[in-house]
Amino acid sequence: MARRTPLPDRLQETLGYRFERPELLAEALTHVSAPGAGGQSYQRLEFLGDRVLGLIVAEMLYREFPRSPEGELSRRLAELVRRESCAEVAMAWDVGPYLKLGAGEAQSGERRNLTILADVCEAIIGAVFLDGGYAAARALVEASFKDLLHAPRRPLRDPKSALQEWAQGKGLPPPTYAVVEQTGPDHAPKFRVSVKVKGHDSDFGLGSSKRAAEQEAARSLLLREGVWTEDDTDNG
Repeated sequence: MARRTPLPDRLQETLGYRFERPELLAEALTHVSAPGAGGQSYQRLEFLGDRVLGLIVAEMLYREFPRSPEGELSRRLAELVRRESCAEVAMAWDVGPYLKLGAGEAQSGERRNLTILADVCEAIIGAVFLDGGYAAARALVEASFKDLLHAPRRPLRDPKSALQEWAQGKGLPPPTYAVVEQTGPDHAPKFRVSVKVKGHDSDFGLGSSKRAAEQEAARSLLLREGVWTEDDTDNG
């Protein structure tokens, strides 16, 4: 039998929002594994909340950093809406005890699963948006993400990972890489690799291995688009 879920009154107090339609909050807390979940798991609300969160955070960044270029704002956006950040917020809300899970998931500790917590964070934001409108969702996001807004950002040591996060933050498919040219002897090859992000011109990198060339290509594109500065490359 699945673990009995407490009534979410305390959770609503933590959120600072009381639902007119509490069934929306119940749906946002229901994992697909929960008995009888059917189509009422949090997945649809997560889809909505992801978009609402992105818009609100973008608005927050636009107001808070009036002198930052688009590339810097995109970088901050990707950092704030990534899975780990959303999971951190969900843990601050202490949603774990309220999750409706299947028996197996509950027993295996899925109440602390970062992916589930991040999904539920977005689902709750979507539920608040449907229940109270944009202003209510914005109040929740601003209160919950404000500390992360000015938190030290992770050093972007890996250009490929940074480029993928940037593309994801813009709602684009992952970057694609291709070997354009291979020169030199077998024992000391040189690779020229192209990287392409949808809607943006390709960029190129050289390296003694495919991976090194891909990293250099990603670094070059990040610099060109203003996502990175030369100071960021010093971290690598």
